[in-house]
Amino acid sequence: MTRYNDYLTGIGTGTGKRRKRKLWIWLISVCVAAGICWVLFCLAEIGSAERNPAANRTYGEPADVGIVLGASMWGESPSPGLRERLELALSDYKAGKFRVFILTGGLDRPDYPYTEAEGMANYLEANGVPRSDMILENEATSTYENLKFSQELMKEKGYASAVIVTHTYHGNRALEIAETLNYSNPGLSLTETKVLKPAQTTLREVLAYTKWKLDQLFLVLGWE
Repeated sequence: MTRYNDYLTGIGTGTGKRRKRKLWIWLISVCVAAGICWVLFCLAEIGSAERNPAANRTYGEPADVGIVLGASMWGESPSPGLRERLELALSDYKAGKFRVFILTGGLDRPDYPYTEAEGMANYLEANGVPRSDMILENEATSTYENLKFSQELMKEKGYASAVIVTHTYHGNRALEIAETLNYSNPGLSLTETKVLKPAQTTLREVLAYTKWKLDQLFLVLGWE
């Protein structure tokens, strides 16, 4: 009888282990499938920026400001990626799309002599833009702060309309943040990168977009 009971106990234990194993396999499969779906959603959102009406607007009147979102400095000079944004902003400015630059970005490293905003200002001044047409925002360390602090400067100066200048891969997230901050019908001016690595840039933006959606949820819940 004892052997029979041990036999039944063994069957029960084996069945329980198989059920637990199946449950874990199911949970892992669901998580992997959800992760794949989320990545595909992020990629679709990232790729939608060029099709957004904000990026295809015609400007009968110049916007008050063109907000150039910061990117990394290389020592005293803007990185090649940041120079791409600056060249687009310079072209927009000369074409009359906006009147005044807001250059936004803080200090990348303590040993760097200039903030991102100061580095951008130096570059634009060297290309013929007067300092009187530049407003510098030297504190931001994220896209959210870029746009939040720039909005505060706009309010101080009495500016209402803005064009956001950045890369295409970054455009959708930047626009979502601007709309969350209640910008008034912001425009987008986008450039494709020729100097940044596509795979690395896309992966970084998927992660950044995921973080932004979490931040957005916290803002909605009042957990800023």
